[in-house]
Amino acid sequence: MKQTLALIMTAILLSACTQEKQAKTPSPEDFNYVVDHFADIEILRYRVPDFESLSLQQKELIYYLSEAALWGRDILFDQNNKYNLSLRRTLEAVYTNYRGDRHSEEFAAFIRYLKQVWMGNGMHHHYSSDKFVPQFSPDFFAEAIRSTDPAFLPLAEGQSSEELISMLTPIVFDPAVFPKRVNQAEGSDLLLTSAENYYEHVTQAEAEAFYAAMKNPKDKTPPSYGLNSKLTKENGVLVEKTWKIGAMYDAALVKIVHYLELAASVAENDVQADVIRSLIDYYRTGDLRTYDAYSIKWVEDIHSSVDFVNGFTETYGDPLGIKASWESIVNFKNVEATKRTQVISSNAQWFEDNAPIPPAYRKEKVTGVSAKVITAAILAGDCYPSTPIGINLPNANWIRAAHGSKSVTIENITEAYDRASLNNGFAREFMWSDEEMQRSEKYGALTDNLHTDLHECLGHASGKLLPGVGKDDLKAYGSTIEEARADLFGLYYLADPKMIELGLLPDSEAYKAGYYKFMMNGLMTQLTRIQEGKDIEEAHMRNRQLIARWVYEQGAQENVVELKTKDAKTYVVINDYAKLRNLFGKLLYIIQEITSTGNYNEAQKIVEKYAVKVDPQLHHEVLQRYAQLKLAPYRGFVNPVYTLKKDKTGRISDVLISYDESYVEQNLRYSRDYSALPNFN
Repeated sequence: MKQTLALIMTAILLSACTQEKQAKTPSPEDFNYVVDHFADIEILRYRVPDFESLSLQQKELIYYLSEAALWGRDILFDQNNKYNLSLRRTLEAVYTNYRGDRHSEEFAAFIRYLKQVWMGNGMHHHYSSDKFVPQFSPDFFAEAIRSTDPAFLPLAEGQSSEELISMLTPIVFDPAVFPKRVNQAEGSDLLLTSAENYYEHVTQAEAEAFYAAMKNPKDKTPPSYGLNSKLTKENGVLVEKTWKIGAMYDAALVKIVHYLELAASVAENDVQADVIRSLIDYYRTGDLRTYDAYSIKWVEDIHSSVDFVNGFTETYGDPLGIKASWESIVNFKNVEATKRTQVISSNAQWFEDNAPIPPAYRKEKVTGVSAKVITAAILAGDCYPSTPIGINLPNANWIRAAHGSKSVTIENITEAYDRASLNNGFAREFMWSDEEMQRSEKYGALTDNLHTDLHECLGHASGKLLPGVGKDDLKAYGSTIEEARADLFGLYYLADPKMIELGLLPDSEAYKAGYYKFMMNGLMTQLTRIQEGKDIEEAHMRNRQLIARWVYEQGAQENVVELKTKDAKTYVVINDYAKLRNLFGKLLYIIQEITSTGNYNEAQKIVEKYAVKVDPQLHHEVLQRYAQLKLAPYRGFVNPVYTLKKDKTGRISDVLISYDESYVEQNLRYSRDYSALPNFN
């Protein structure tokens, strides 16, 4: 009887292990996408379909790359402002150790502020870059810190709790202290008025002259000067503090490299292992030409299923567009969906040859354009909690011209957005008629993904710079112009009969869903993300309004697009989709010419005229209508959790994935387990 019972128990345990190993990601219908909601933020989860179907080697690779990604979190906090780490650690210490009334309104406001700081990777909003306004009092803040055991506070050597309060209080509460993380206001010194930590005691003119002096017009393969360093002054002399092992951010980079080394040991192939080791060399040396060598190897690795971005990459956080924020995303190929992007990339030369731009600005030979749809496995740094839905890298123009670029659409992220938006009332409130709503329901997700594919795969990879023109020539306007160029390329071709010929769209009506959503967003609904009375400052939002406002104005005489009123509400109405496409093509011509010639004056003129200012009356109306829906204009994500499973001998037998961690739990765990940097760097 005992032997029979033992056999039964063994069978049950084996069955449980088998079920654990074979458990599948929940279907979209059974998945809980919405995690949290606070201020103007909704926090979502994303599924990682087919993770369980990967090989053990691939899962282990994803695990190590994910660990390397998470160790970069403190770097971004510090890059965004030099006081961010001290502030975050103080807030977390109070949250976990506060002995006062945890049910009071002020403590609830305190929790909301902490969640905002996590979302913004610091004290500023991730999109508007305005400093968060706390809804608790300075007295509460001081009392909360005093009530917290000093052993849990991030006190510097010899610093008291009172000194910490004195340091942080004006930073948190004084609107004149660090008001903007990134200031783009025309006519101001963009560095002295920005709160980011890429420059210290340096004026805009000094920084621009410093990096201009480094450029050699004869260098056909110039590094991205200043990409991985902080520019400051020592004894009145400008110096760069390079982000590398043994220098600035050493403690975090040592951890990142440790896990990259483990990742290289289980790489899918020798090419991928070499890519990872090249990145390690870059982190050890800080040499930008080593970074270029790594970028070339990375973009040429098109056969590995698992892929990643890890490093100082995008320059949106620098008002001058020179220095890169730290970011990472770990992913693997969505094989079925990638067939769509492969069709696009295999026809890249046709798209380039038929673009509505002068032949002198086209690439004679499109090189190395690879595109795929990916499943994100982990988001980190400047890709977390808010993340892009598409990526096109590397950014160096000479690498793109000679070696190509790698473009991805992150489809499990777009799925999360779409699923979380079902039946939320937004379309009913802002779309003109049932025709637009029905078209959006039928084709919206398809055209969104296709526009992202075209934007990332072809838009950013298209066109060329004339000899002597550099990527930094447009200065503060460069990011907006580049995003407009890529968006216009995608918009122009979204309506092309080639989309149907290639099997990418089912019919000649589908593209209209994408056009309507873009124009509605650019003219109206993205204004839900702007505080009343404020200008648009974020590059992607400026790009969208620039395009929408320009074509609206240029098509006014023929009434191509109009703003119509119904029941005292304003709506976008597109009267002629074909003429709208022609206007997109004309604007693409203008934007490409600005890019190819490096015409700063024209970039400044078109951005300042169309992209920055908003109609205050329309803005007020949109905000009121949106508020009635009780929706959050911004969204972020929590990551899944990966756990190594080991057998009795200690060998890794599986990597398990779970989706149970809350937003608060995840951020507290990240701060506890992945925080290596000192308070100030």
